[in-house]
Amino acid sequence: MSKQATEMLKGILEGIVLAVLASRPAYGYEITAWLREQGFTDIAEGTIYALLVRIEQRGLVDVEKVPSEKGPPRKVYSVNARGHEYLEEFWRTWSFLADRLEKLRKEGE
Repeated sequence: MSKQATEMLKGILEGIVLAVLASRPAYGYEITAWLREQGFTDIAEGTIYALLVRIEQRGLVDVEKVPSEKGPPRKVYSVNARGHEYLEEFWRTWSFLADRLEKLRKEGE
């Protein structure tokens, strides 16, 4: 992934992770693995874990500790009402920006 793509991804990764969690509860490694399957191969597990801590502190997710077959219990995250509101705003902002960027791109052709 290029440096430009990496920087752009940093700005939207929170919204992406919330979108994943809105479709189903998941723990950190599950989210990382799914993102990698979707082509985000350069995302480090540590990046996702740090982001999950931030969105938990901001009250956007609920956390449930679930027993693990290997090691300590896993923290399973799910989007709560506040997180859904944030995600709706993220998609509105994304649509606005994508629309404006597409218009700008077409004007430059």
